[in-house]
Amino acid sequence: MTYGYEINELAKEDSWRMFRIIGELVEGFDSLSGIEPAVTIYGSSRLKADDKLYAQTEEIAYRLGQLGFSIITGGGPGVMEAANKGALKAGITSVGLNIELTEEQAGNIYCIKSITFHHFFVRKVMLVKYATAFVIMPGGLGTLDELTEVLNLIQSHKIKPFPVILFDSQYWKGFLDWLQSSVLARKFISEDDLNLLRICDHPDEVIEAVQRWHQKHEVVGRKALLR
Repeated sequence: MTYGYEINELAKEDSWRMFRIIGELVEGFDSLSGIEPAVTIYGSSRLKADDKLYAQTEEIAYRLGQLGFSIITGGGPGVMEAANKGALKAGITSVGLNIELTEEQAGNIYCIKSITFHHFFVRKVMLVKYATAFVIMPGGLGTLDELTEVLNLIQSHKIKPFPVILFDSQYWKGFLDWLQSSVLARKFISEDDLNLLRICDHPDEVIEAVQRWHQKHEVVGRKALLR
């Protein structure tokens, strides 16, 4: 009887969790419905403001903002702060999608529009759904998670393709070498999968890659709608 009672309580908790997830999805959809087109920028939350990469991230966001792109980040410190700062400087919508964590994550002051999520799943939906490009700066496990997930979504045709840009070829070299020498070598992915990635080392290259893709595909409105 005790075992049955515990299962029943777990089922109730799962039901309420579902409603909380739905509530976060509705809040995100309502808040972000008018921000397209947008570019999602993310990378390490541990990046310091005096790092060269911080200034490069800020410049990329600023210049994309000047072209009319809203900027979406995870809303925290480091790379996210730099991107939101650049967007704010450009006078474009600066969005921060924060996540409740025990360490590292706190909302930065450069977000015009800020939402805090409890569930990673919901936050990930928002990072992808309203993006017409991803710019991925050097980062840790969270960055790798977002990178591989968006590649999988494009590969499996769950979202429409858009530019996935890795910034700093030297940082990403080991990862790319491993994909080529191990994953591709064993035919776990194809050459087309590797071609989903664009490698850039200068803000000019990022801006050119985003512009070229949007002009080629004549993107209107939200390109990355989930299927």
